[in-house]
Amino acid sequence: MKVLIADDEPNIVTALEFLLQRGGYEVRVAQNGDEALSLIESERPDLVLLDVMMPLRSGYEVCQHLRERPELQHIKVIMLTAKGREAEMSKGLSAGADLYITKPFSTSDLMGKIRGLLASG
Repeated sequence: MKVLIADDEPNIVTALEFLLQRGGYEVRVAQNGDEALSLIESERPDLVLLDVMMPLRSGYEVCQHLRERPELQHIKVIMLTAKGREAEMSKGLSAGADLYITKPFSTSDLMGKIRGLLASG
């Protein structure tokens, strides 16, 4: 299973990359929205961990783009953000995210959610 981490915070990327690789996932990393879109096109990951606030293109824009393309709609999306307000969460879910998780998050909780999402097909 392939997972793309799209986040511009190096410490979060490093921690997630380590956890996911240890969990047996193949991991790619994008540091901005444009890079995320190009990796999604070329790599076709099973899941994207998408930070909302990224340079060049927001996580919302990346998610919407994904959901507008029939050949990419099967990709699961978990949005990660420091913004936990209700309005932000509904914006993320209406953009097509499968889950919306606020930072800071429990890594074991996140891994459980990733396994659950990927198992549900």
